[in-house]
Amino acid sequence: MHRFYIPNMTCGGCAKSVTKALLSVDPQAGIETDAPGRQVRVESAMDESAFLAALSAAGYPDKQ
Repeated sequence: MHRFYIPNMTCGGCAKSVTKALLSVDPQAGIETDAPGRQVRVESAMDESAFLAALSAAGYPDKQ
C-alpha cells in the first residue's frame, strides 16, 4: 500500500481528480481519499514513482 500526503487536495472535486490521475497508472488500484486529511491511500503492486509522477502531472504533487 502506498500513502501520499497532498496538501492542495482540499475538496471532493480535488479528490476525484486525484483518483482519476492514480487510476490512469493502475485501473485496478484500490484508492481511498481523505480530502479533509489531505491524504490518499493506494492499494497496488505498481511502483510508487509512477503514482508520484501522475499526481505531479495532474497538479497534485505529494509532500512527504
